[in-house]
Amino acid sequence: MNSVVIVGRVGQDPEIKYFESGKSKTTFSLAVNRWNPKTKERDTDWFNIQLWDKKAESAAEWIKKGSMISVEGRIMTSKWQNPDGETVERYQIGRASCR
Repeated sequence: MNSVVIVGRVGQDPEIKYFESGKSKTTFSLAVNRWNPKTKERDTDWFNIQLWDKKAESAAEWIKKGSMISVEGRIMTSKWQNPDGETVERYQIGRASCR
């Protein structure tokens, strides 16, 4: 089962895109803090979040930079070649919902 729940602060106002098919997609980043016992300091992990359709439209309207939210979704990966021929890999949380 691929399921994740994270709680953090929104890094920037969500960006919404509309497609010719009628679908909409909203993306934003989420900062999640964790304690690092080695340094005895707080570290921040950044997650890219992707929402579709009604959830995307709601998020774009209500979520703002700095908002504390929880996100439930699944971890997704994508790979591609950049113009220099290097393989780039990105992880994001997709098929998500926010609270």
